[in-house]
Amino acid sequence: MTDKATLRAQARDRRAHAFETVDPAPALDMLSAELAKTTGPISFYWPIRTEIDPSPLMEGLAATRPVCLPVTHGREAPLTFRAWQPGAAMETDGFGVSVPAVDDEMTPEVLIVPMLAFDPNLHRLGYGAGHYDRTFAKLRPAGPIFAIGFAYEAQRTGPLPVEPTDQALDLIVTEERVHRPA
Repeated sequence: MTDKATLRAQARDRRAHAFETVDPAPALDMLSAELAKTTGPISFYWPIRTEIDPSPLMEGLAATRPVCLPVTHGREAPLTFRAWQPGAAMETDGFGVSVPAVDDEMTPEVLIVPMLAFDPNLHRLGYGAGHYDRTFAKLRPAGPIFAIGFAYEAQRTGPLPVEPTDQALDLIVTEERVHRPA
């Protein structure tokens, strides 16, 4: 099996190509339909590099549901979440990601998760810091959460190497389909 560093480099290239060539509108429509089946606060992500931009959904949902964004706190810590509204003042966290400037913490019940790659078992390959896996491990015992991966179909790969701390997503939405557990 290929090492994770090589898999990340390959996945970055596939995602960058998709970012340049694939219309994300169908993915946004499918994600909107899946979110309509959920309740509670939703965590999105502020897109970096070539991630699909979920902000059109964030803006629409913020009028009817609590919306938040993740905040990093070092390589070994789980994420926390700050409330977000359209027009909110933003600042940059330690990883160079925009986050709400006001520390109005909330706990999401639905998490929209970016990634570099995903496999048929709904495991994701992230940037390597383990933030989401630690966050899922912290949140799941406290109550149900629903983790939705958001990616291009080109990010799908064969089985990924899985470590004991890696946690699968509940489903993954792409521009082509919704991937559900087998």
